[in-house]
Amino acid sequence: MSVKVPSIPLYTGQEMPVIGIGTWRAKDQEIHDLLNMALESGYRHIDTAFMYQNESAIGDVLEAWFSSGRLKREDLFITTKLPMNAMRASDVERFLQKSLAAMKIDYVDLYLVHNPVGMKNDEKTNSFLIGPDGSVVLDLTTDHVAIWKAMEAQVDAGRTKAIGISNFNSKQIQTIIDNCRIRPANMQIEIHAYHQQKELREIASRHGMTVCAFAPLGAPYKGSGSSEFPQLLEHPVVCDIAKRLGKTPAQVLSRFLIQLGLIVIPKSSKPERVKQNFQVCDFELSAADMSAMEALDRRGKGRIFTFDIFKGINSHPEWPMHIPF
Repeated sequence: MSVKVPSIPLYTGQEMPVIGIGTWRAKDQEIHDLLNMALESGYRHIDTAFMYQNESAIGDVLEAWFSSGRLKREDLFITTKLPMNAMRASDVERFLQKSLAAMKIDYVDLYLVHNPVGMKNDEKTNSFLIGPDGSVVLDLTTDHVAIWKAMEAQVDAGRTKAIGISNFNSKQIQTIIDNCRIRPANMQIEIHAYHQQKELREIASRHGMTVCAFAPLGAPYKGSGSSEFPQLLEHPVVCDIAKRLGKTPAQVLSRFLIQLGLIVIPKSSKPERVKQNFQVCDFELSAADMSAMEALDRRGKGRIFTFDIFKGINSHPEWPMHIPF
């Protein structure tokens, strides 16, 4: 039985559910299993990206649900993202059209610029162009203002209802704000108990942007953690709260962020965990619990994602980690 999840209003008038299903690293069969479980459990917010290479699989699941009458397109909030290898104004519409065609839909609810860094595109594969030494081939002509104008044109054309940014630092955000006709409606960034991003959250609030937290559970896939940074799912503070409330550590971690006013997109490869992760709206953390969770913040030291899986990315002038936030 599905449960209706609360939502946060965007300035566009849309309602963005506070919990969505994350799909990063999910391959086709996994998408089939976890997305069906998610929709059956009540998820109505799907987060994907061209870069994840799973939009076609998502489209197959959506088509089955729509054709059976179990859902209508307007029941869902779907986010996808402009990839780094399409960070040119001339590529914005082209790549959004590819995403729409793959998912078999006419529009997305939110289109994000996935990362401020631009890379050259391999036209044969529509993926990142890789140099002889294994480094990504950077596009040093990245122009955020021109790209944003092309993003605005997608709203005008009805291909997306809202536009936003992901992984931008404070300086890059200000550039968009200073030059936009249509303001960013949402910002998606890494946020979890170890990396709470208070400064960027304050900037978003100042400019009327909602904030979506990716990696809200930390990085379980990276192993057992360290003595300084034990896995968040195993942290004594988190586990003690979970035990007392009869909840899972994952539910506590997501609930903490939701009570901070954020949207979360946890991802699990196990359908049962997908169902559990959704069950975060039937309890609250006390003020004492919230304070204990806030005390886990390690600021910049708690960051997991620097995008160094892309060799050479930190040479780009727009690599967002050139400044603290």
